[in-house]
Amino acid sequence: MAAAALAAVLGISGQPSEPGPAPPDLGSAPSEQRATTAPSPVRPESQADTTLDAPPERVQVPDVGLDARVRPVGVTERGAMTVPEDPSVAGWYRYGPAPGSPQGSAVLVGHVDGDTGALGEFAALYEVRRGDRVEVRRAEAAPAVYRVVSRATVPKDELPAAVFRRTGTPALTLITCAPPFVPERGGYLANLVVTAEPVPD
Repeated sequence: MAAAALAAVLGISGQPSEPGPAPPDLGSAPSEQRATTAPSPVRPESQADTTLDAPPERVQVPDVGLDARVRPVGVTERGAMTVPEDPSVAGWYRYGPAPGSPQGSAVLVGHVDGDTGALGEFAALYEVRRGDRVEVRRAEAAPAVYRVVSRATVPKDELPAAVFRRTGTPALTLITCAPPFVPERGGYLANLVVTAEPVPD
């Protein structure tokens, strides 16, 4: 199955509600090669089981009031990465690492708002600050705990490839939509990317 444009699925139609303009960035997004697509859902055999050992069930950022249920997501028949329609629910990209994995970037995505105008849980990402605690509750495992290290707004066609890396230093990447909002071009044209690093035990 072809890999899909993440940019095509994080925007929504309809008029945006608040949060208004994109927030000032904290640091920068990963500076590796940029990519407009999520990686292929075909994982190396060595990773086929590890990401499903303790799937995430809930993500919380207490300092900004974010508290969202998490469900696994994949790709559509057209190859687009899916995002839960309910803006109160986050999606975990199940073809990459799971939160708490010892390597790679675990990706959680969610809508900033919905068709009804109600804000989504990930709208709270506009308020995060460096050092904020992120806790991912997992099935039959201890929570995976992270600290925010950066927040960056990037055009959807310039989403860093490092967001979906399956190797290297472990990280949690949270993604939602960001202004500008241009209905005739499909909605939001940027992504807010929050990166967090594991808190040592």
